[in-house]
Amino acid sequence: MKKTILTLGLLCTLLNACAYKPIIDTAGRSGTFDSDQAKEITNDIQHCKTLAKENSTFVGNIVYWTLSPTMDTKKESLTRKCLTNRGHSVLN
Repeated sequence: MKKTILTLGLLCTLLNACAYKPIIDTAGRSGTFDSDQAKEITNDIQHCKTLAKENSTFVGNIVYWTLSPTMDTKKESLTRKCLTNRGHSVLN
């Protein structure tokens, strides 16, 4: 079972078919900001994805994915952290 999941994950990563699409609660706001940050969401997603792509590698993504309890790649984790630090409420 674990081998099947690992194989599917590698295949998904290789084909880049599982692009990370964060789910953002645009009506809510993070506890660190007085107002919602949704007006900047499109710009922030683009910037965060670019930063994550520049700071992760194919091998690094696979290693991170195999060790991650949530089965995230390093790129997904960096994107989520970037969006959270910019004040967005990321649900996934």
